[in-house]
Amino acid sequence: MGSTRPSMQELIERRRRAGFVGRVDERAAFRRNLALPPEDERHRFLFHVHGDAGVGKTRLVRELEQIARETGALTAYVDEGAASVPEAMTAMTRRFATQGRRFKELERLLAAHRERRHEAESALVMGGPEEREGPSAGSLTVARAAQVGLGMVPVAGAFAAALDTDRLAQGADRLRARFRSQEDAQLVLSPERVLTPVLLSELAGAADIAPWIVLFLDTYERTGPFLDPWLHDVMTTDRYGALPANVVVVTSGQHPFDTARWGSFVDFRTDLPLGPFTEAEARGLLADKGVRDEPVVAEVLRLTGGLPVLVSTLAESGPVGPEEVGDPSATAVDRFLKWERDPVRRAAALAGALPRQLDEDVFRTAVDCPEDDARSLFAWLMGMPFVSERVEGVQYHDVVRAPMLRLQRLRSPRWWRESHTRLADAFGRWRAEAETDRHPDEWWPDERWRELRLAESYHLLCAGPPSPLPAVSRDLVDACAEGDAVARRWARTLVQAGEDADAEKTGVLGSDVLAALDSGGVLEALGVLLAKGSLDARGRAAAYKVRGAVLGTAGEHAAALNQFDRAIELDPASASAYEGRAVARANQRDYAGAVADMDVAVRLVPDTARLLAIRGDYHRMTGDFEAALRDLDTAIELDPTRQTAWAVRGVARHQLGDLDSAMSDLDRALDLEPEFGWALVRRARLWRTRGDHERRLADLDRAVALERDRPWVLCERGDALVRAGRHEAALADYDRALALNGEYASAYASRGACRTAMGEPDRALADLDRALELNPEYFWALWQRAGTYLALGTLERAASDAARMQALDPDHWQSHQIVLRIRIRQLVNGESWDRLTRLRDGLDTTHPELPAAERADITERLTELLAGRSAPGERPACARIIP
Repeated sequence: MGSTRPSMQELIERRRRAGFVGRVDERAAFRRNLALPPEDERHRFLFHVHGDAGVGKTRLVRELEQIARETGALTAYVDEGAASVPEAMTAMTRRFATQGRRFKELERLLAAHRERRHEAESALVMGGPEEREGPSAGSLTVARAAQVGLGMVPVAGAFAAALDTDRLAQGADRLRARFRSQEDAQLVLSPERVLTPVLLSELAGAADIAPWIVLFLDTYERTGPFLDPWLHDVMTTDRYGALPANVVVVTSGQHPFDTARWGSFVDFRTDLPLGPFTEAEARGLLADKGVRDEPVVAEVLRLTGGLPVLVSTLAESGPVGPEEVGDPSATAVDRFLKWERDPVRRAAALAGALPRQLDEDVFRTAVDCPEDDARSLFAWLMGMPFVSERVEGVQYHDVVRAPMLRLQRLRSPRWWRESHTRLADAFGRWRAEAETDRHPDEWWPDERWRELRLAESYHLLCAGPPSPLPAVSRDLVDACAEGDAVARRWARTLVQAGEDADAEKTGVLGSDVLAALDSGGVLEALGVLLAKGSLDARGRAAAYKVRGAVLGTAGEHAAALNQFDRAIELDPASASAYEGRAVARANQRDYAGAVADMDVAVRLVPDTARLLAIRGDYHRMTGDFEAALRDLDTAIELDPTRQTAWAVRGVARHQLGDLDSAMSDLDRALDLEPEFGWALVRRARLWRTRGDHERRLADLDRAVALERDRPWVLCERGDALVRAGRHEAALADYDRALALNGEYASAYASRGACRTAMGEPDRALADLDRALELNPEYFWALWQRAGTYLALGTLERAASDAARMQALDPDHWQSHQIVLRIRIRQLVNGESWDRLTRLRDGLDTTHPELPAAERADITERLTELLAGRSAPGERPACARIIP
């Protein structure tokens, strides 16, 4: 039977692999760690490689990954191509998939995250959810404006840094209004909370099969700001669940670990600080490559300072004589290219440094040569030590690329401009191809399109003049609308273009935007662009629109209105600016103003289903149901798949009393989107009108299952449970709603009404008092409190609340009802039975404003009361029936 141990030749080959020389101690420490079980106290769960640029961190990480693979480990590699935790997870799943391990559920959720994030930025969720100002049974409902996407509303992270905790919480509540389910909302608002437990679950499944799972997080100086706190939580807390013990994490960056965060965990991590090669290590690498001539070796050591990437680069060219030693020209890279005897390869290596990432197509454009020649040159280049494959593509090492660019820019400015212009044109063509047969609204959400546009912009910035900075600044406005991660990538590209092209203004603008994103989020970043971005009028209008959208999402509706006003002044033909101002006005309950703005938007962009559906909803809120139905009918005709338009039309028809048509519309909305929570709640209200309380409760149960963290949905179900006589269950829903939002007046009012029905008037009054403290004009809460006072016999306070109700809405039937009930109580207390009899007999004539069912109920109660009245001077024995 053959040995399972590797042969000597295999071991030698491993040591020589990829020309890897040195770092013996670091590799040995990592290999020993994988030989220790996780339970062994000597085992380390975390390694951190750190050192200056060029010391070989990435090459060591690649070698450690190969060592891990040799043990049968499942590995994943993440670098600066990831700009957020979800993007890092995406990189992991792709690497795992190449090894035959699919994380299917995580892949599904990551795809949903990307889709829902875009919906938060650009899609409309019509008609709600409508957070009630009172419980639904007999309530005076105040409809809230629909949250409307402008194609430029950023995710939560885009405005988080600009707002204090309270405003952020309010903004999160409003942003949740854009989604059909709680999971959808969390995928955008707190993606780590949804995705990380699934990642850990998937890792646990893989850990049962693989001996080790090793996660490599490279370029940590760039990814650490968002990955480090997340990684700390994953590894040291149970916030997201259990991490399998056979997971090892390797991070690599320029800086040591943050001791404030990781200092107390020295017993499970190992630092691997890297410096330049020792002279012995550098000589060993050169000798391994056949470079042994002492004058050449000495010059290499002097020029490289022992930096492994430069030592490897020079060694790879195999210089054979000292004739170039002492040549006064430029840098080690320049000397390497001179040692490369093939002028075509030398030119190709220089031209290949121009793009930030390479593939064969980009390389062929850069070197400007026939396809066959480009293919062979690209294969040669891929064998160079300074070229590596990253998540984003093939890249030069920064230590090598920077002097190559500097050399070309200074030696031939004309060639530099022509080459970057050629690359910009190529990326522009590829971008245009990606736009074919697609609406402009679809471009920015497409990651591939964004990367092509970004590469085009980078090369235009490098090629200038004329300066493309205003156009790129305009793109950066749109990048801000896509969220923090996209904006940062764009700003970093400006910084890089400024460094590579020695364009100070470009680099400073990028740095200022990055600093603004760090300190104030998108709002401050857009302020920098408005002040320094050389934006034209339409570009400035776009910046004000994004600012308005961010402020509106955060609940700053007056400030949002101001931003949209400024956008319209600069660009009066912008339909999206009018649409945004309509939203701001509707959020201030100026529905007439919102309709006026939507009129302009529809006139500018006619026959647009989304705009018509929005205007239809605002018409509904003004009570103009005929206009609402006209708009909603047209919107559905233009786009029969727009489930929100069906739902809003169903609500409008319900309000008009057309119950069958309303039910048909709401059913259709739910056929199109079965998890449309708002439509479920509105259909539940329709079941209530029809008296089908079982179906009402069934729809609300489904809505709560979908949106268990939405206070208004919990209150809706609480109301239904009260109607079913299940008061304890109703209290649980109200308590849950208040745990989620301690200042939700509706939940206090509903709970107060429930406690009144349970015979707990003191606790009921405390809740109703709190509801009215939060909202002094809360009509329904006043009605409930007046009724509770009336039941307690406290007529003065009941009358005071009735007076406030009449001042708020003198024509509302509940105002008349509570006054009538107080009058009946006064007549009972005065034993005025004859007057009570006359009041009962003339009720239909004297109080026509009351609903017929309400008049019939009062008449029945008065009849019972009069039939069982007590002797003079005594309290009525059947006082419970006094309405």
